[in-house]
Amino acid sequence: MRLTAVVAGLVQGVGFRWWTRWRALELGLVGEARNLPDGRVEVIAEGDQRACDALLAALGGPDAPGRVDSVVANWGAARGEWSGFVGS
Repeated sequence: MRLTAVVAGLVQGVGFRWWTRWRALELGLVGEARNLPDGRVEVIAEGDQRACDALLAALGGPDAPGRVDSVVANWGAARGEWSGFVGS
């Protein structure tokens, strides 16, 4: 599966991408987390459906760094673009 999640709130400059990378690797996912120009963070993760669901729950959960106001998720088929997880 491919999860694309856009996270809004105070999520830049607080370690959110690196935390997301750690969680994704822990779950066996590949992909990336990157800052968007408008202050949001885009997370693209590919792997097992359960692992993607767990990451999605974590993104909006109480342990996420900063302040998450909303998470908008879209699902699709994996494309196989990554071999690891990048927090760029």
